[in-house]
Amino acid sequence: MIICTNKMEYPLRTQCQRVQKQVMVNGEKGRVSLLLTKALVSRGDVDAVSQQMASHPQYLESFLRTQHYILHMDGPLPLQYRHYIAIMAAARHHCNYLVCLHSAQFLRVGGDPLWLQGLEAAPTRLRLLDHINKVLAHQPWLTSCSHIQKLLKSGEQCWSLAELVQAVVILAHCHSLCSFVFGCDTDSEFVPLSSKSPNGTPPTFCPFDDANGNTNVPQSLASSSEHKLRRRSLDSSCDMLCLKERIQKSQEERERQTLQQTDMEEEEEVICFADPARFITDPDFCYQEFARREEDHFQVFRVQDYSWEDHGFSLVNRLYSDIGHLLDDRFRSVATLPSSHSPDLKRAIWNYIHCVLGIRYDDYDYGEVNQLLERDLKLYIKAVACFPDATKTPLCPLRWSPLKTSERIHINLLIMEARLQAELLYALRAITQYMIA
Repeated sequence: MIICTNKMEYPLRTQCQRVQKQVMVNGEKGRVSLLLTKALVSRGDVDAVSQQMASHPQYLESFLRTQHYILHMDGPLPLQYRHYIAIMAAARHHCNYLVCLHSAQFLRVGGDPLWLQGLEAAPTRLRLLDHINKVLAHQPWLTSCSHIQKLLKSGEQCWSLAELVQAVVILAHCHSLCSFVFGCDTDSEFVPLSSKSPNGTPPTFCPFDDANGNTNVPQSLASSSEHKLRRRSLDSSCDMLCLKERIQKSQEERERQTLQQTDMEEEEEVICFADPARFITDPDFCYQEFARREEDHFQVFRVQDYSWEDHGFSLVNRLYSDIGHLLDDRFRSVATLPSSHSPDLKRAIWNYIHCVLGIRYDDYDYGEVNQLLERDLKLYIKAVACFPDATKTPLCPLRWSPLKTSERIHINLLIMEARLQAELLYALRAITQYMIA
C-alpha cells in the first residue's frame, strides 16, 4: 500500500518552478537592459528619469516610445523647435533638470545658441506659444478657442493646425514630466555644469557635455588615477629627470585646464544651462484653486461631454499621425501596472487629480477619494500635480516608509499621466471648438 501525505516533496516540480521564476526575473532584467540601451543609443546617455522608471519596464517602454516619437521622429515641427518648446514648458516649473537636458539636445540638433539667451531671443512663432504654455501649465481650464485662433491666424507667423497639435503634445508631455521629476526628487539631485565646486575645482562633469561640444571629461576627473600612480612612483624610486618631466607636465596640464575653464565659463553661463526664468513671462501666474473660483464662466469640464476615448484620441490621431495610439498606450500601461495598490485606489488618485484641475466624472462617487486617500497623500498628489516646483520645500511630506521604491514611482507615474491627459483634454477641446466655429 502506498501512503501519500501532504508533506511529500516533488524535487523535480519544485526545481521547474524555480527555473520558471528565474526565467521571468531574468526576462524582466533583460527587458530593462534593452530599453536603457536603446535610450543610450538614441540620446547618447541614460537619463535619471529613465533609470527611475526602469522599475516598471512595461511602462518605460511605452514612455520612451512616445517621447522618442514626439521629439525625434517625423513631424511637422523642426527638431530644434521641439526641444525649445520643451525648454519653455520645463521653465514654467523651474525644472533645471529638463531645461538642461533639452538645452543640450537643442544644440545637438543644430539649434541657434543665441535662442538660449532667453525667450526674447527666440523667433516670434515660438514666443507666440508663451501664453498657452503658461495657461496649460498652471490653469488649463482657461484654455479657450480664442487662444487657438490667435495662434492659427497670426499673419506670416501663424501656426498650422498640425504644428500646433504637436506643440501642444510636447508642452503637455513636459509639464507632466516636471511633476514626475520633482515627485521623484530628480531635480534636487541635479547639479548644473556651470556651478562651481566650493574648493575651486572644475565643475562636476555632466553627461550632457557631449551635446555641447565638450567631449572630454574634465581634467581633474581624468587625471585622478594618474595622480595616484604618480605618487606611488615618486614614493618608490624616481630619478631627478623623471621628476622634472612630470612636474613640467603637471604645470602644463594645469595651465591648459585654466585656459579651457576660462574660455568655457561665459558659454556655460549664457548658453548651456541658462536660468529657467529666462524662458518665461509673467512669473507670478500660478495654480489657483479651481473648486473655490466663483466665476460662472469657468464651468466644470465634464468627461461625459468631451472624453479622451470618444473625442480627444480620434482628433489628435487625425492631426498628428499615430500619436493617439502612443498616448493611449501610455494611459493604459500605467493603469495596468502590477502593484500592491487596489484598482479603486488608483482610480481615486486619477480622478482626484482631474478634480483639482476642474475635470469631473458624473458616474464616480467622489466620497471614495476621502475614504481611500489619506490626507498626507492627497496633499502630496495635489502639490506634485499642480505646483511641482513648490515641492522642493517640505511643505507636503509623504510618508514613504511603508512603500517600496517601485510603489512610490508608480504613484508618481499615475500623477504624471493623469495630468498629461487633463492638459490634452483642455487643449484638444479648444481645438475642436475652433474647428467647429
